[in-house]
Amino acid sequence: MTKQNSRGLIHVYTGNGKGKTTAALGLAVRAAGHNQKVVFIQFIKGISTGELLFVKKYKAFDIVRTSTGNALKKQDEQLRNEAQKTLAYAGKAITDGNYDLIVLDEICFALHRGLLDIGQVLELLDNKPDNLELVLTGRNAPKELIERADLVTEMSLIKHPYNEGIAARKGIEY
Repeated sequence: MTKQNSRGLIHVYTGNGKGKTTAALGLAVRAAGHNQKVVFIQFIKGISTGELLFVKKYKAFDIVRTSTGNALKKQDEQLRNEAQKTLAYAGKAITDGNYDLIVLDEICFALHRGLLDIGQVLELLDNKPDNLELVLTGRNAPKELIERADLVTEMSLIKHPYNEGIAARKGIEY
């Protein structure tokens, strides 16, 4: 029998396959089900999504996004400002100690797009309390994050309906 470890881990969910946000949401639901305090912080996402509607309806945990509208229609400078604002919120959430689980959804995408600097994100990891579980999602996770993480899952794309011309579907992809 193993002794339960109260140390919070750093997870990275990355890769080109579908399911990074979905996996993080599953973990958030699981933690909330055990009465843990959860905040799901979304970078870049501004359109209405099923997870946002669910959390607003059932108040299972907190979901935070500082972006509004479709990211594909925005200039990089506007996206950079929104990402920096989200990062500041995340930094405060991490150091406040009010949460058991924090998800930084699409932070790896924000790094890849150059909207955030890897040094800023590594500083967040440096400030993580020992008991906090922290999840970072998004394609193209930088090697520095992968090296710092305790758990890394790569979602591999084998086949996707987009390749057959099937557009994103409400309730399934968003």
